[in-house]
Amino acid sequence: MRQEGPSRRRSSAGGDVVNFDAVIERHGLTAWGVAETALILDSAQGEGRALLEKYPRAISLLARLSAAVVDGLEGTADGRKRAPVLNYWHHMYQVVNPALDAAAREVTRLLEAAGYRAYPIPASQTIDATELRGYLSHKAVARQAGLGWIGRSCLLVTPQHGPRVRLATVLTDAPLEASRPLDRDCGSCRVCVEACPAGAFTGRPWRADELREERFDVWACHQHTERRKEAWGFKGDGTICGICVWCCPYGRCDQSFFSSPGGIPGAV
Repeated sequence: MRQEGPSRRRSSAGGDVVNFDAVIERHGLTAWGVAETALILDSAQGEGRALLEKYPRAISLLARLSAAVVDGLEGTADGRKRAPVLNYWHHMYQVVNPALDAAAREVTRLLEAAGYRAYPIPASQTIDATELRGYLSHKAVARQAGLGWIGRSCLLVTPQHGPRVRLATVLTDAPLEASRPLDRDCGSCRVCVEACPAGAFTGRPWRADELREERFDVWACHQHTERRKEAWGFKGDGTICGICVWCCPYGRCDQSFFSSPGGIPGAV
């Protein structure tokens, strides 16, 4: 994935801010971009919106998942295979997310040392257990930062890795140059909609002015994983699904899909 901007961003005053390329390389991340928060206010609610209003910029940090780990999810939708699912959960939450959080911490420290305010948002944190929402949408930030688009799965889809990525965000008042969103979408592709074992996706394309519930039944997804945990005798965390991440043709680099008559005409 293309790394956004020059290797060292500069403030509007011309001073050095943070060498973001060096940070993501140290932490094993893949890409970064900058979003103008005024353009994503509608993606947040309550406390999250109030927080966005305090910071004019949001830095999106992106880490690619292991292709082999995600590919291991093939054939796991019925719940009979445990090991690939448990390894996927561990890879995401115990390996990649901590790397993102560590990078966000370093970006925050460097911005504060340069005299700016900075607020890191964890890679994974639920602040509303009723609606299963985080502080803000990492995907909305990443989309506005030009790292990908939001697909019918409500996941960020990147041109090179599809939805096989994880994200973190750092809010700041540093006068960084904002990126532009990509002019791309999923076209007519509905692979994730049809593959979802929970039937959680309505198939509606993403729109900034629509609520998440128009496209995604978050409780159907949650209950699917809860039933799996019960069947496996698990308590607390430790299992997930991931079929929507695995099946996306962009992530699988399935060129036969793109060239077939049933591919994605209309994708740009």
